[in-house]
Amino acid sequence: QLHLVESGGGLVQPGGSLTLSCAASGFKLDYYAIAWFRQAPGKEREGVSCVDSDEETHYADSVKGRFTISRDNAKNTVFLQMISVNPEDTATYYCAADNLCTFYSRPQYDPPFGSWGQGTQVTVSS
Repeated sequence: QLHLVESGGGLVQPGGSLTLSCAASGFKLDYYAIAWFRQAPGKEREGVSCVDSDEETHYADSVKGRFTISRDNAKNTVFLQMISVNPEDTATYYCAADNLCTFYSRPQYDPPFGSWGQGTQVTVSS
């Protein structure tokens, strides 16, 4: 089981910015794709963004141009920089490891290496 811990969430005003972190422990994430997901109250979890081991990035249409995913293998961490946030970005954000970014955007995605973590809450409100 690959252990990932999300952090960096909080309360942010509309139009503001926030950077989330996904830290790996017990394994090196260099060879894995890492994806970010979010789940808003009453909604299904959805894939937000993914970065594969070659640093190719992928984004959901709803966040394209506003969110940037990046990885720092030396820190064993993947980041999700969020700018120009809006209330629709309010959700609990999770990260997961996979072999590729092929499947992260599919509904009812199930992480192949372990279960979902605690996530980090992002609330966009004035």
